[in-house]
Amino acid sequence: MKKPLIIAIDGPAGAGKSTTARRVAEHLGYAYIDTGAMYRAVTLKALQLHVPLEDQALGEVARNVTLELVQSPNGQRTILDGQDVTDAVRGADVTNAVSIVAACPTVRRAMVLLQRRIGNDGGVVMDGRDIGSVVFPNAHVKVFLVADVEERIRRRLAEATAQGQAASESDIRRQIVERDRLDSSREDSPLIRASGSVDIDTTSLTIDDQVQRIIDLVAAYHRTYDLISTFGSL
Repeated sequence: MKKPLIIAIDGPAGAGKSTTARRVAEHLGYAYIDTGAMYRAVTLKALQLHVPLEDQALGEVARNVTLELVQSPNGQRTILDGQDVTDAVRGADVTNAVSIVAACPTVRRAMVLLQRRIGNDGGVVMDGRDIGSVVFPNAHVKVFLVADVEERIRRRLAEATAQGQAASESDIRRQIVERDRLDSSREDSPLIRASGSVDIDTTSLTIDDQVQRIIDLVAAYHRTYDLISTFGSL
């Protein structure tokens, strides 16, 4: 039996992290962990409670929610305080506020602890913005997905349209540019290329291409691990 790995996939909004990570997990028979949904769930709870979008208040929310990521035949379901909020966390109100919530150090610390508990035993594909740099710096396979900003805007607009959301190109552009700014400039767990990560530019790649490149990295890791194990046993 192959060693269960921790696979970390990071990158900016619209680079293709979620779709690619989910497909890789399906291929490997691993659990897919969408950490973005966790920050969105905290954001949803904060909006429901009408708490100020400030670090200490949001940290209190993050520490006190019960958050589960449940694998189902239809993909990961996000369960917040016993309620399925998978669709609700993708609403426009959450999308407009999540970048502020995700930048709060107290929120990030609470979510990192939970993410480590979920993925510590391996057999997971986890995507986000600080998985390889902060959550699992010793992940077995680390990937950093990038894409041209215009392509990322196009993807997010198509996604919003498919979900029946009223969104304009200018709205999506503003959201992505602002999220990029906040992600890269925050003091706590900024979006960076983790040491040892492999860059994959997805601008001109299909999802199948992206998935295959990561599967190839996993296979290469296993070959190296097997060689080391064999050499060590001689």
